Amino acid sequence: SVLAIIALAGGWLYGWSWLDPVMGIVGATLVAIWARGLLVDTGKVLLDREMDHPVVEEIRAAVETGPDHGGTRITDLHVWRVGKAAYSCAISVMTHDPALTPAQLRERLSIHEEIVHTTIEIQLCPQRDA
Repeated sequence: SVLAIIALAGGWLYGWSWLDPVMGIVGATLVAIWARGLLVDTGKVLLDREMDHPVVEEIRAAVETGPDHGGTRITDLHVWRVGKAAYSCAISVMTHDPALTPAQLRERLSIHEEIVHTTIEIQLCPQRDA
């Protein structure tokens, strides 16, 4: 709208009738640049493009290298950026430890301040018959 006011003032004061269409093109270009940036940013979230961020490996290491010595493994992991340096994650784990709780996994992840929200699902491994 600022560009439109400038174009109207220029056209009215100086008779520059060409200024209005030029400002329209400049405005459309600015909107197109902004829209492209918005599409790139939202596409990263919608297509799980955050999964190549180093925080993903930190989450894997914190969950899978606990006191149960590798008895817990991640079966599904999704990480989303929810702020400039803040992430949310949804984790599904398979474990042999029936005493493992989501609170224990959140405690393992608490060393990473960038993880601000977690959703954790725990499934017990089926016991094999001897």
